Amino acid sequence: MNLKTRLFGQTFAFRDIKEVLAKANEIKSGDVLAGIAAADAAERIAAKRVLSELTLEDLRTNPVIPLEIDEVSRIIDSEINEPVYRSIKNWSVAELREFILQTETKGSDLKRISRGLSSEMVAAAAKLMSNLDLLLGARKINNLAHCNTTIGHDGCLASRLQPNHPTDGVEGILASVCEGLSYGVGDAVIGLNPVDDSLPATIRSLESLYQFVQEWNIPTQICVLAHISTQIKALRKGAPVHLLFQSIAGSELGNKAFGIDLELLDEAYALGLKEGQATGPNIMYFETGQGSELSSEAHHGADQVTLEARCYGFARHFHPFLVNTVVGFIGPEYLYDTRQVTRAGLEDHFMGKLMGLPMGVDACYTNHMKADQNDIENLATLLTAAGCTYFMGIPMGDDVMLNYQTTSYHDIATLRELFNLRPLPDFEAWAESIGILSQGKLTARAGDASIFTK
Repeated sequence: MNLKTRLFGQTFAFRDIKEVLAKANEIKSGDVLAGIAAADAAERIAAKRVLSELTLEDLRTNPVIPLEIDEVSRIIDSEINEPVYRSIKNWSVAELREFILQTETKGSDLKRISRGLSSEMVAAAAKLMSNLDLLLGARKINNLAHCNTTIGHDGCLASRLQPNHPTDGVEGILASVCEGLSYGVGDAVIGLNPVDDSLPATIRSLESLYQFVQEWNIPTQICVLAHISTQIKALRKGAPVHLLFQSIAGSELGNKAFGIDLELLDEAYALGLKEGQATGPNIMYFETGQGSELSSEAHHGADQVTLEARCYGFARHFHPFLVNTVVGFIGPEYLYDTRQVTRAGLEDHFMGKLMGLPMGVDACYTNHMKADQNDIENLATLLTAAGCTYFMGIPMGDDVMLNYQTTSYHDIATLRELFNLRPLPDFEAWAESIGILSQGKLTARAGDASIFTK
């Protein structure tokens, strides 16, 4: 295993694969903050060159966090399909990249080798790709999952209706639900971020959303994004649950900072299959985002992209219905500006899809970041071209509870029209039945939330 190269008349030597992965990463403010980024462009190029020549076996046998101290590492390794892995383990990272991008490689080919890939392998390939490469690689893959409806169809762009409210007022939440549905938003999930994630408040919100969906026969899923332990308690009290949500990290320490571990998520998964209201079998919803491990001092000296890929390796153990990276939410400490947010969004989407997940992106930013709404629209457009599974839908793109900016109800409609995409089939048929859509396009009734008050 060679960890040095000569470039520009200078010899660059790296102490281990973790350092190679970190310094081959495109510039991210979080990596700089952690003191692991390349010193300059020359060192970054040298690291990419060394990385390109490493084999997939090198990466599997040298995870950025040893299996002995990290359950995320153990889960990722245990999920690898051994016959598939043995057929590709001698490939270099450069050869993996070429296989992904060559014209002859189809989505079915990528799904097959995906079963033999570790997170470090997927992250390594992403680090050798341009933005356009990331779009092309992701676009080839469609990952289907079923909760009450099936997500991931080619030709579809789904959306999460996010009816957040600053006081969790039921009337305010349902007003946002009505408006979003009237724009054809909500086929992926109607998912509420609660202000109060106490058990009584969580049950109240779940019951309100469930009753509304039942009353209007809406083919979708509901979720209240309380802590997973609260959702477990709600399930045991008979609350109507479709999807079980949790934020996850790419290290065991990061997950502990979220108050979770493998045992707790396994318990939730089993209970949801037994007691939940969804058809299933895919009943889990995970959110991620580059930088979360650094913010909790749980990164073990590894870079943001590799840790993010490890989130996806951990997530696939649970066969989720939805995964999305909240790409610009944490702040400029980890992704400083539009350029870094755009790159991260394309990386995350590609890596999640290559790892077999129905991958969405919360194309978003916070007000202290060097970004604006046009930048996020640009990212959403690129991701739609890459075959992104779903986006967020929020009134005017401005979340009044979380205080961040993301994609609006109108953005979802625009992206569907621009790329000739449609909602998920069952949801589209329902929307046509009440006059919101016709042939996949919004009608004159669209935006009239009073439809649901009559």
